[in-house]
Amino acid sequence: MRLVVTRPRAQADALVAELRARAVDAVALPLIEIEAIPDPQPLQQVWRELPSLDLLMFVSANAVQHFMKQRPPGCAWPARVLAASTGPGTSAALREAGVGATSLVEPLGAVFDSEALWERLRGRDWQGRQVRVLRGEAGRDWLAEQLGRAGASVEFVAAYQRVLPQLDRHTRALLAAAQAQPQQHLWLFSSSQAVGNLALLSTGADWAACAAVAPHPRIVAALQRLGFGQVRRVAVNAEALAAVAREGRPIQSSAP
Repeated sequence: MRLVVTRPRAQADALVAELRARAVDAVALPLIEIEAIPDPQPLQQVWRELPSLDLLMFVSANAVQHFMKQRPPGCAWPARVLAASTGPGTSAALREAGVGATSLVEPLGAVFDSEALWERLRGRDWQGRQVRVLRGEAGRDWLAEQLGRAGASVEFVAAYQRVLPQLDRHTRALLAAAQAQPQQHLWLFSSSQAVGNLALLSTGADWAACAAVAPHPRIVAALQRLGFGQVRRVAVNAEALAAVAREGRPIQSSAP
């Protein structure tokens, strides 16, 4: 079974390489394209404020990379400022950017989402703390709401923008093959926006014979609304995905 990875290009290529190293037939079909925001001033302002902030929450490795591109020369990450990550890819990007182990907060265990991250953060005193959430132009607000209820002042800052990709001949051929041979393909989605983009790129397509995996109930529900016949909740890591890909069909549907 071929595993179709729909993450943005850089993340998709990295995951595909890991999967192929585990003898999984994986291909990248990015359904989200990442672009820089037109005006970098808000990111530069966060850098100016950084020493006085308490927590920066990064929703993805893309948020880290685009934020770090605006780093002033010679500016190091303040040890007292926490950097929060929801997944291993984001954590790796933060470490590569020089965020120390004592500043990095990430989920423990095999579940990587906002709820798991909140379990690491909820025991702290957030009254009056200053928090910035680095993300695309929009996103899920759940974690920010929890921090706000705990007394923190939370502001969202767009670090990048997500746009509908322009498929080239190669990616169009991958999409056509996955639609024509659903029993031989398993889709991976790690974003509800990617599900929406697939609908825009394949208007009127019938997904009833198709199977997908996703890491979060919201994405599972989006796939079921689109019409995917089989959907399973699976963590986005190479080991778990390789195990599912080797199982073949059928996979059991998972309720959102």
